Amino acid sequence: MTSAGVNARPAGSRRTLFRRAPAVPSQGQPAPRTRSGGPDRRGGRVAVTVGYEPRVHLLPVEVLIERRQRAGIRRAWLVVALVAAVALLGTGAAYATAANAESDLTIAQEHTVSLLKQEQGFAEVKTVQSQSALITSAQQVGGSTEIDWGTTLEGIQASLPSGVAITGVQVDSATPLQAFSQSTAPLQGPRVATVTVTATTAVLPSVSDWITALEQIPGFVDANANSVTLGTDDTGGYTANLTIHLDTGAYDGKYAAEKGE
Repeated sequence: MTSAGVNARPAGSRRTLFRRAPAVPSQGQPAPRTRSGGPDRRGGRVAVTVGYEPRVHLLPVEVLIERRQRAGIRRAWLVVALVAAVALLGTGAAYATAANAESDLTIAQEHTVSLLKQEQGFAEVKTVQSQSALITSAQQVGGSTEIDWGTTLEGIQASLPSGVAITGVQVDSATPLQAFSQSTAPLQGPRVATVTVTATTAVLPSVSDWITALEQIPGFVDANANSVTLGTDDTGGYTANLTIHLDTGAYDGKYAAEKGE
């Protein structure tokens, strides 16, 4: 297309006219200005642009919309590709972690099997240890009511008044399977064993002094004088019968001491 009054020219060219610049103004006169509004400082010709080649978009609006849609679709596919890449990387990391965990589990299982095989070599030792522990427990239970009667009777012998001799001793105590029967009489303490002593003396014995001396025996609770009888004319003298009650303080605790209890 051509502009009115202008000869035809090749497409894409623009026409430029040249005119001679006015003379340099004298002092006091304003300098001439170009079409763009600036003064002409070159003192020569000034290029003046008359116009550009006119352009018109002849494509339908639908084509432009389709182009925009295609650009949007390309961006969407790019986002999908990025998301797929991230998901693929995450899947690979998860697979690597699972593989490492499975490898660690396999190593732990192999170590466990090795330990079990080593443990089987000490099966007899474990059996002996179990039997030894059972025997020790049985000793503790069986000896829990054990009293050192030798030491106890020696203490009773040492507590006898002068001139008194023991002629008979009867012992009754609790067992690990059966508790000792308690007295129903008031003011009598709990007991786990009794010692009934029969003694003879030429003079009337002092039972109260004897009971006082018996308080030094371990586990002593109380003592009762059952009877004091005078002997026959042939034997003479007196016969005393005394019952001594002992509590848990009389236990020797021998087997419990071996376990540090």
